[in-house]
This record gives sequence, structure tokens and C-alpha cells, in this order.
Amino acid sequence: MTSGDKSKAVKNSQGGLMIWHGMTCSGLWRLFRFKPLLHRSRLRRILSLPFSGVYNSVMSRLESAVYGRRVQNTEIEHSPLFVLGYWRSGTTLLQTLLSRDPQFQHLGLYRALFPWHFLLTEKVVTTLTAPFVPSKRPMDNIKVSWDAPQEDDMSLCIMAQVSACMLLSHPHEPEQFWRALKLRELPPEELQRWKDSLMLLAKKLTYASSCRIMMKSPIHTYHIPTLLEMFPDARFLYIHRNPYNIFRSSCHLRHRMIEENTLGESVFDGTEEEIISTYRFGFEKYEKDRELIPEGRLHEISFEKMEQDPVKELRAAYEGLELSGFDELEKALQPELESLKRYKKNEFYDDPYWVDRVYNELRAAFERFGYQKPGAVPTSQANEPTNV
Repeated sequence: MTSGDKSKAVKNSQGGLMIWHGMTCSGLWRLFRFKPLLHRSRLRRILSLPFSGVYNSVMSRLESAVYGRRVQNTEIEHSPLFVLGYWRSGTTLLQTLLSRDPQFQHLGLYRALFPWHFLLTEKVVTTLTAPFVPSKRPMDNIKVSWDAPQEDDMSLCIMAQVSACMLLSHPHEPEQFWRALKLRELPPEELQRWKDSLMLLAKKLTYASSCRIMMKSPIHTYHIPTLLEMFPDARFLYIHRNPYNIFRSSCHLRHRMIEENTLGESVFDGTEEEIISTYRFGFEKYEKDRELIPEGRLHEISFEKMEQDPVKELRAAYEGLELSGFDELEKALQPELESLKRYKKNEFYDDPYWVDRVYNELRAAFERFGYQKPGAVPTSQANEPTNV
């Protein structure tokens, strides 16, 4: 938000590990071809990249020699479940809850960060380095471990260099963010590299486990036609949240992730406008693209209702998506329900200017999902004061 705002938002460190440390030499070459922002104050980060690049390249070749043919011949029996929704709409919480269901497998942090060789290295490296993993994420209080569910967009950034995460190396060029939102406008070779990377990731996960893949990346909200082309029987779970709360939290998220991953100076100019415009574009695209999804393959869920009663909302989601096995998930969630209630979210102070701006520009989303303008009296209370 504005520089004068006060906030109780969390600011943790992710340690010395950056998303770029998962890239091979060829990935780093493509990254630097895009001319990322560089600064001498980040020299230690920059100088660490050749070493990680060589390591990942060597491990990738070794894994390919050991597992390559078997992975390529792997058939994906169960089409994935994709969790959709704009950043900070509750996708991580939803993914974390679904990960407790034994019928699903998820992409853990180690696999997301080292997609080129996790089949070969995961067991040894995670055992040796588990004590050094930061306890919480940089932008909130969600716990972190090598197995904690992560976005596959991190892997697609590392593998294909087509990702919203590319903004972290180009905070001065928001068009890097937009490139990944508009897949169909990419040069054919870049689009194919993105699709090949996602398919390889799905095959590697399937080779490692026969469970259905559950993937979460907010950016996939913009990719529904491509995902349906690749996985015609895929299921989609879309979570929505009050757009103004998303806006406030997304500003914080973007600032924290840039600070922790940039190779240059931290540039935040235009953050608010970009979040409003990308949210609006994503909402409009979702409203159009959801018509492509076959009946029984899409369910929408409210973050606010899920906070209040996760079991009830998840049960409805399983019924809506025609998924079996909810009893197993409910049994796994019962011990965690109390801790979910105690979870402390980031707190922000409202800025009247941005309250009005967000509501006016995103009114269609407020009305579509039934949210009031922040600070407004709920319609039911305004119309029926005697019942309050």
C-alpha cells in the first residue's frame, strides 16, 4: 500500500535460497537473456548462481540417465485437480487442507525448487538439510518444510522461464508478469516449452506416486483452456475472497517476494495498479473460460466460509466435483481444526483511497461473489434494522 500505512504484516526471511537456485545453466542463460535488474548490493546472490546452475545441470543429467526413459513412458492415470484463485485468495490454505487427503499427492517445496532432479536427490538432500529450512514463509505465518505444498508455477519458472515469478527478477518490468498470464500470445516455442515442462513435472510426480496429483498455482486461473487441452478430464476448485482483502495482502506478498529474490534493487512502483489490473483481467478471463469446463468438473468455494467451517465447505466441494474419499480427509483434519482457528493472519490498516479505488474498479467481482464494500453496512442490516 502507500508508504505511510502502518501494518502488522509478517516479514520473515526465506534464508539464502532463491527461486533461481533451482535453475540449470541453460535456464540461467535464458533468465539473463531477459536482462534482469542487477545491482552490486545483490552481488552475493548473483555470484552464487553459476555454482547452483552447474550442480543442477549435473544432477539433471544423472537423473535423466537413471529415470529418464521410465518417466517418459509413464501414463497419467488420474487427471489432476487444479486449485485456482487469485494470489492471496486462500489457495495455499485450501491446498494444505487437501494435501491431508491420502488420495492426493502434492508438489512439496523441495520438488518445486529442484524439479530437474528431485527423483534422484530428494531423499538424501532433504534429510541432511531439514534443520536449515526457514520455519515460516516470508509473507505470512504458514509453516514451511521441504514437504510443504507449493505452487507448480515455481517449477515452471525454473524449467521454462515462463512464469509470474519472473517478475521477481524484473520488478521494473511488469510486462514479464503479463507474459505468463497470456500464454496463447507467447511465441510457439515458449508456449511449447511451458507445456512440456508441466507435462514432465506431472509425469515425474506420477512416476513417484500413483495418487492423483493436486496442483495449486493462482496463475493457472488464467490458463484454463491450455490445461483442458493437456488434461481434458481435469477437475478445478476455484476459491474466492473479498477482493479488497486480496488487494491488501497481494501488495504485501509482492513486496516480500521481490525483496527476498531480486538480483537488483527492490522496485515497487505501480504495485497497486498492477494488482488491480491483473485481478480484473483474471476475473474476466475466468468468467469466460469457466464455461469451457464440463459439468461436475468445477466447484467454487468461499474463503470466508471455509475459514468458519472447513469440513462443511470441503464436503460440498467433494460432492460438487464428484470426488470420493471425503471421510478419510475429515478424519485427518479433525486434530487440526483447533489450530486452524488459532492461525493469525496478517493485519493491515485500510486506506480510504484504495478502498474506493478497488471497489469501483472491481465492482463486478464484489457483486459476483456477494461481497460488500469494506466499511459498508451489510444490505440485510440496512434494510431490516429491527432484526439485528
